[in-house]
Amino acid sequence: MRYDLIIFDNDGVLVDSEPISNTILAAYLTELGHPTTYEESVRDFMGAALHRVHDLVGERTGQALPDDFDDTLHARVFAAFERELEPVAGVSEVLKGLRADGVAYCVASSGSHERIRVGHRRTGLDRWFREDTVFSAEDVGRGKPAPDLFLHAARRMGVAPERCAVVEDSPLGLAAGRAAGMDVYAFTAMTPVAELAGAGGYFSVMEELPALLA
Repeated sequence: MRYDLIIFDNDGVLVDSEPISNTILAAYLTELGHPTTYEESVRDFMGAALHRVHDLVGERTGQALPDDFDDTLHARVFAAFERELEPVAGVSEVLKGLRADGVAYCVASSGSHERIRVGHRRTGLDRWFREDTVFSAEDVGRGKPAPDLFLHAARRMGVAPERCAVVEDSPLGLAAGRAAGMDVYAFTAMTPVAELAGAGGYFSVMEELPALLA
């Protein structure tokens, strides 16, 4: 293995949550008078921390979202996760292989710690991640595309950025990984390759990832 640490994004990479969460987000924004399609939600918010939703709505409309927006959205998303969420196919085998090879890994997500843990408990991925290997944009205050989260994760894991590989599926995440000085491998299950330019490698199914990292 040529890396000392593999940093995984969560939504869309470890858990198949993007279709669920973006469907709910688009519907909720539309309900609040900000018409949004599923495709627009994916385009504008996939891979982003929740403050980006507030920022873009404010920029576009001059209006603020309700004070309870975050809590209501989380409640709707978490309820859907408990009913529907599944792990990304093949990801458990990838994590099992990294552990067997003694390669350190962690998760660095734009989502909240609660969102990460709800998803991991539902999908059984909590067995692969100790509490001290889970990092959220909540920890740094500034989400992707800023590099802060990835740099924070590397620092806490005791690994230099240039010895890290990032596994991402969004343009915002790709930009953050590159800004952190890390190699980025792009998962193209939901995002076209053309929107992930500059990655160190591309894969469409998890079974292809270990060969890219090796």
